[in-house]
Amino acid sequence: MTGKPEQGAATGRVPELNWGDAHHTEIQLRYGDLDAMGHVNNARYAEFLEVARLALARDLGIELAGRSVLARLELDYVRDIRPGQRVLIETLVERTGRTSWTSVSRILADQVPCAFSRSVVVRVDDQGRPEPLPEELKAQVAPWLVRP
Repeated sequence: MTGKPEQGAATGRVPELNWGDAHHTEIQLRYGDLDAMGHVNNARYAEFLEVARLALARDLGIELAGRSVLARLELDYVRDIRPGQRVLIETLVERTGRTSWTSVSRILADQVPCAFSRSVVVRVDDQGRPEPLPEELKAQVAPWLVRP
C-alpha cells in the first residue's frame, strides 16, 4: 500500500479537509486487533471508527443509544497499522440531513493517514423507522461541521 490515497468512495475530497478542526479520538491498540500478518486486521478499522463516533457523540452530549443506526460505512484503506504505533481518529461532520448525519474520518498511525471513511447515521423511532433529527442535535454537531 502507498501513502497516497487512490480515488475511492470515501477518499473523494475527504483527505483535503481541514483536519485541524476535527474531533480527536485516540485508540489503544490491543493484541487481539492484530492478524496473522502482524498488522491491525481490516475489520478493526470499522470498530475504531465506531469508537470515534460514540466519543464524538458523548463529548457533544448526544444520546445515540437506541435512537441511531449506522446506515452506511465507506472505508478506504491507504496503509496498514502496525503494533506500537500511536493511532488517532479525526472526525468531522460533513452534513446533517432531515433524518441523518454524515461524518468523515481519517485514521492516523504515528500521524500518517492509514484510512479514510464516510459514515451515515440515521436517527430512528421506537419502531426503527427514520425520524427527523432534533434541531438541538443539529446545533450540537455544528462546531464539527466541515468548513469550506
